[in-house]
Amino acid sequence: MTVLPNDGLSLAAEFPAATHEQWQHLVEGVLRKSGKEVSGAAAEDALSTALEDGLRTRPLYTALDAAPETGFPGFSPFVRGSRPEGNTAGGWDVRQRHATAAGDLVLADLENGVTSLWLVVGEDGFPVSALGQALEGVYLDLAPIVLDAGRDTENAAGELLRLYEERGVARDAARGNLGADPLGYEARTGQRLDFAPAAGLARRCAEEYPGLRSLTVDALPYHEAGGSAAQELGASLATGVAYLRELTEAGLTVEQACAQLEFRYAATADQFLTIAKLRAARRLWARVAEVSGAADAAGAQVQHVVTSPVMMSRRDPWVNMLRTTIATLAAGVGGADSVTVLPFDHVIGLPDGFARRIARNTSTILIEESHLARVIDPAGGSWYVERLTDELAHAGWEFFRWLEQIGGQAAALRSGRLGERLAETWEARTAKLAQRREPVTGVSEFPHLAEKPVERAPAPQPPSGGLPRVRRDETYEALRARSDAHLARAGARPRIFLAALGPAAAHTARLTFAANLFQAGGIEPVTEGTFEESGATEACLCSSDTLYEERAADTAQALKTAGARHVFLAGRPAQYTDVDDHIFAGCDAVAVLTATLDRMGVS
Repeated sequence: MTVLPNDGLSLAAEFPAATHEQWQHLVEGVLRKSGKEVSGAAAEDALSTALEDGLRTRPLYTALDAAPETGFPGFSPFVRGSRPEGNTAGGWDVRQRHATAAGDLVLADLENGVTSLWLVVGEDGFPVSALGQALEGVYLDLAPIVLDAGRDTENAAGELLRLYEERGVARDAARGNLGADPLGYEARTGQRLDFAPAAGLARRCAEEYPGLRSLTVDALPYHEAGGSAAQELGASLATGVAYLRELTEAGLTVEQACAQLEFRYAATADQFLTIAKLRAARRLWARVAEVSGAADAAGAQVQHVVTSPVMMSRRDPWVNMLRTTIATLAAGVGGADSVTVLPFDHVIGLPDGFARRIARNTSTILIEESHLARVIDPAGGSWYVERLTDELAHAGWEFFRWLEQIGGQAAALRSGRLGERLAETWEARTAKLAQRREPVTGVSEFPHLAEKPVERAPAPQPPSGGLPRVRRDETYEALRARSDAHLARAGARPRIFLAALGPAAAHTARLTFAANLFQAGGIEPVTEGTFEESGATEACLCSSDTLYEERAADTAQALKTAGARHVFLAGRPAQYTDVDDHIFAGCDAVAVLTATLDRMGVS
C-alpha cells in the first residue's frame, strides 16, 4: 500500500524560495525598459500609489508588514467585527432609504429583500404626520425603523413611539434608531440644535426600549464635503465623544451611552480603502470606549454603511450600478451591520421602481448567491488589508486628536476650521480629477455624447447652509451642460477635428486618448473626411513621435490654412512649428476643455 504524504500539495517544492531582493531586482529591469533608472527600495517606491492622508499603497506586502493583533470577532478591539457570529446568520441588514411617504414602495421593498427602513422625515423628507401612512401594513415588530428627521427628530420619534403603542408592539420588540444627530444637522445646515431632546430620547430608550437606539453619528456630511477616509473617521470619533459627554452628563452610564449610538459611514468603489476604514473605525471606537472607562463589550461599534453619493455620476448613471456593487461588497467584507445601497439614479431625482429593485438586489446577490456573509472578516489576515487598516487607524486618530485640541467637533464646525481642512483635501482631489488621474468612467473616461439623459421626478431638496456637498463629476458636468445648451441653440455640439497621421498602429492610442478627453467636455470629435467638411473650428494631431517629427509642422500649417483657429498635438510637449497646444496624460483636462469651449464661443 502506498502511503501519501500528509503535507498536502507541494507544487513549488523543487524551486528555491524567492527573496524580496530578487523581486526588487526584477522590478528594476522592468522600470529600466520604461526609462527609469532606480534600484532597491526606490524601485519598489516607483510602483507605489499615493493615497490621501499621506498613505501609500505599495506593490507588494509580505509577512514582514506587521500590524497590531486584531483579536477575534466580537471581542475588543473589534477590528474583525462587532459580533462573534458576524453576518453569518443571514447576512447584513439590508436598509433601504425612503424620502417620500409612499407606502406601496415601502412594502415592495420589504417584500423583496429589504430588512429595515431608513425614513427621511420632516423638512427634508415627508411630513411627520405622514409617518403612519408610510408605515401602513408594515410589521413594526419585524422591520427595524431608522429615522432621519433633523430638527423634527423629537416629534418624529414621538410619532414612531406612538405607532408602536397603537399597533401593540411590545417595547422590547421595537428595533431601530430614532436618529437624533445634532452635530450632523449642524454640519449640514450650519444651525445649532439643543441636545436636551436627544438626551431625553436616550434616557427613554435606555429605560423602556432596549432594542432602540436614539442617536446616529453620521459621518456622511464630512465625506460629502470632500473629506478623506481618515477625516471621516476622525470626525465621527469626535462626534461620538461629544455625544458620550452629553449623555453621561444627562445621567446615563458610559455603557448606556455607548449603547445609544449607531455610526454611519460611506462606502466607495475603492474597495480596499472602504474595508480598511470600517475595520479601523471599530478599532478606534473600542479605544475611545476603553479610555472612557466602559466595559469591553460596550466598545463594539454598530455600523450603518451607505454607498457614497460623491462617487455617483449624473452622466451615464448606469455605471453607478457597478460602483455601488463594489461599494456594497466592500461594506460586507468590512463587517458593516447594515448597508444602504443608493439607487443608481439617486443624484438625478426620485428613484424609479427599476432603480430601487436593482439597489436592493445588489445586497441580495452578494449575500445569497456570492455567499459573501458566510465568512467572518474575509479580508482578515491579508497583509495589505491589515497594514492599511493600521495605517488608516493612526491617520484617523491623529485627525481626531486635532479636532479635540481645537475644542472638539462643535467648536471645529463653528470656527470653520473643520470645513477648511475638508476643503483642502477636496481641492487636492479636484486637481487629480481635472488631470484624469482619478478617472470617472462615463464622464472623464469613455463619455457617451449621444446618450439620452435619464429623467426623474425631483427629489426633496437635501438640507443646506453648512458644509458643501461635492460630486466627483461636478466640473465635467458643468462643461457638458455648456455643450448641451449649445446643442439646443445651434442644433449641433461644438466639434474638433482629429487628424490621424499614418497607419492605425501609429495613431490609434493617441486618437482614442484625444477623443475621450474632448468628449469629456462635450466636444464632439470628428475623424472622417477633411477639416473643411467637419464643421470644426479647431483640430488635434494624433500620431507617433516619429511621424510628428516628419509631418506635424506641415500638417498643422495646412490645417490653419484650411481655417483651424487652434491646433493641438496629442503627446508630450515638444517643439513643433505651428502647434498651439499639447494634450497628454496628466495634463489639466478641465483647463484645456474650458479654454477650448471659451474660444468656440460655447457659453
